[in-house]
Amino acid sequence: MKNLDVLGKWAFLIGLIIAVIAAFIGSAISASTILLILFILGLIVGYLNIAEKKLTKFLLATIALLLLGVGSISALSVIGTVSGYLNSILANIIAFVSAAALIVALKAIYETGKA
Repeated sequence: MKNLDVLGKWAFLIGLIIAVIAAFIGSAISASTILLILFILGLIVGYLNIAEKKLTKFLLATIALLLLGVGSISALSVIGTVSGYLNSILANIIAFVSAAALIVALKAIYETGKA
C-alpha cells in the first residue's frame, strides 16, 4: 500500500510539472498526447490520492477551478502575450484535475449508494 501512496504522490507532482512545461513546449509535442498523459495521471491521482474524507473538499475545489478556467479567458486576455501561456497552463491543469475529479465523483456516488 505504501508503494501506491508514493505512486499517487509522484503522479500528482509529475502531472503538475507536465501541465506547466507543456504550455511552453506545446508545439514540440502534440496537444492530444499531452492531454492523454495528463488524463491518465489524473485518473491515477483520483484513485490513489483522494481519501473518502476529502471527497467533498476535492470536488468543490475542482468546481471552483473549472469556473476559474471559464471566466479567466477574458480576464487574462488583457495581460497580452503572457495570457497565452497562462491560459495553456490553466487548461492543462483543468484537464489533469478533471480526470481526477471523474474518479473522485464516481467514488462519491459509490459511497453514497452503498450506505
